[in-house]
Amino acid sequence: MRGEQEVEQAIESYSDMIRRICLLHLNNHEDTEDVLQEVFLKYVLHSAVFESKEHEKAWLIRVTLNACKDLKRKLFRHSTVPLDVLSEEAASVMPEQMELLEIVLSLPAKYKDVIYLHYYEGYTAKEIGTMLHKKENTVYSLLSRGRELLKQRLGGGRNV
Repeated sequence: MRGEQEVEQAIESYSDMIRRICLLHLNNHEDTEDVLQEVFLKYVLHSAVFESKEHEKAWLIRVTLNACKDLKRKLFRHSTVPLDVLSEEAASVMPEQMELLEIVLSLPAKYKDVIYLHYYEGYTAKEIGTMLHKKENTVYSLLSRGRELLKQRLGGGRNV
């Protein structure tokens, strides 16, 4: 079991990221908060030592994605979140990026995940492949196809 100081530091460092990932997948503030608590409970109970901060962050992302998928399977929800709610929660998203974020949110999950992790969290294709249990080349293909979908939805006149 992890110490209180370690848990508080993790909550401070990663809670915004986890909220954004949850909102991308769940489109619901209440479910997001439930998953956030569940993820940090798993973190507290996880006894293994992380190799680095990046390993810890990747573990939290993987646990968050799995918790979101589990909740969606359990509840069978298909709701949407208004952009004003998303903008309040995604504090790091600049106002001029909201149109693009809305379009990213409308992508199929397999593209949305890799686009978000690459462009918003700054992970490489290799790191994303490790987190999502996909081959690096598969991640490159998903990024390429996701960018093409974004170009189509943006009218083709913008570089992504």
